[in-house]
Amino acid sequence: MRTQVCIIGAGPAGLLLALLLRRENIDCIVLERRTADYVLGRIRAGVLERVTVDLLRRAGCAGRLDREALVHEGFEIAHGGRRLRIDLKDLAGHTVTVYGQTEITRDLMEAHHAQGTNIVYEAVDVSLHDFDGRPPRVRYRRGGVGHEIACDFIAGCDGAHGVSRESIPAAALATFERRYPFGWMGVLTDTPPVADEIVYANHARGFALCSMRSRSRSRYYVQCALTDTVDDWADARFWDELRRRLPTDLADGLVIGPPIEKSIAALRSFVAEPMRFGALFLAGDAAHIVPPTGAKGLNLAASDVHYLSRALIAHYRNRDDGGLETYSARALARVWKAVRFSWSLTNLLHRLGDDDFTPRVQQAELDYLERSRNARAALAENYAGLPLED
Repeated sequence: MRTQVCIIGAGPAGLLLALLLRRENIDCIVLERRTADYVLGRIRAGVLERVTVDLLRRAGCAGRLDREALVHEGFEIAHGGRRLRIDLKDLAGHTVTVYGQTEITRDLMEAHHAQGTNIVYEAVDVSLHDFDGRPPRVRYRRGGVGHEIACDFIAGCDGAHGVSRESIPAAALATFERRYPFGWMGVLTDTPPVADEIVYANHARGFALCSMRSRSRSRYYVQCALTDTVDDWADARFWDELRRRLPTDLADGLVIGPPIEKSIAALRSFVAEPMRFGALFLAGDAAHIVPPTGAKGLNLAASDVHYLSRALIAHYRNRDDGGLETYSARALARVWKAVRFSWSLTNLLHRLGDDDFTPRVQQAELDYLERSRNARAALAENYAGLPLED
C-alpha cells in the first residue's frame, strides 16, 4: 500500500488529524491496535478550550457539539468551607466547553465513516522503518496477515505506551517526568451534577473534584493513595468521603447513584523532546502527559494536531516545509506552559503530605486569589487556554 501520511493511533488526535488532512485531499491511512468499540469505550476528560472547539469546527464535525455541549463561563474552587468562583468570561474573555471525549471520538468516527477513510482496526505488531531520512515504511499484521505501507510521513498519535515514541533511538530523545504521590478515585454516574459549573475542592482530607459530562451525567473524583484499588472504595465510602471534602451546601445537594464506571488514575507529568525525528512526528500523549487537574491533556493533543496539520498541508499545497521544521519547537512551547499550569494547580489543590508548612502556603495562595483580580485573571487565562503561537 502507498499513502502520503500514515497515522498511528485512532484516538481523538489521530482521527482529528486524519480528518483535517482528508479535507485538503491529502491521502492518509490510520492504524489502530484496538477495536473500534474499545476505542469508543474509553472514559476520558471533556473540558475543551476554545482552540479545540475551533479545530473540531474546522474539521466539520462539531455539529452535535454545538447543539449538545455545555458552555461554562467559570469554575469554582472550594476551600475552608467557602466557594471562590473564577469567572473565565470576565477575567480571560473566553469560556470552556464541556463535551466528553467519548462523544468527540464518536463524532470523528462518524465523519470518517461518511468519507470512507481507511482506518485499520486491530492492526497488531506495528513497526516503523526508515523514517530517519529514507522513505518511511510501516509494517503491521491483521488477522494473521502481514502488510506494509509506504508513505511520506508518519504521525505518532498512539499514546504513552504506543510504538511511535519507542521507535525513536533513545540517544535522540530527552524525557522529563514528575510522578505525584497520590491518585484519583473516580466515579461516573447518571445523576445531575451537584453544581452548574465544575468545582475543585482543597480540603485537609485531600482533593476532590465535581465535574460533569452533561446535565444528567456526573463525574466525581477524590484524592486517594497510590496503593488503593477500586475494590478498596465501596460506593458508600466514596460518597461519604466526597461529602466530607465539599462545603456543606454542596454536600447537602449531592445526588448519588449507582456508578456506571469506577477507576483509579495515577497522576504524572511527562514530556519527550523533540517531537520530531526525521519523517516521524509525535502528537498528543505519545509526546506528553499532564495530570488531569488542569484539563489540558486532550487540549494539548488538539494543539499538536493544529500545528502538524497546518505544516503538512503547507508541504503538500505549497512545498513549504517551514511548518514541519518548526513543529516540535512550536508544540513544545505550548506543552511546557500547560505542564507548568497543571503542576501548579495540582500542588495548590492536593494534600501533599503531613507537614504543617504546605497547607499554609496553599491557604496563602488561595487567599491571594480571593483578593487579587490579577491573580484570578492569570488563573483564568491558563484554564481557558492560551492562544496558539502561529
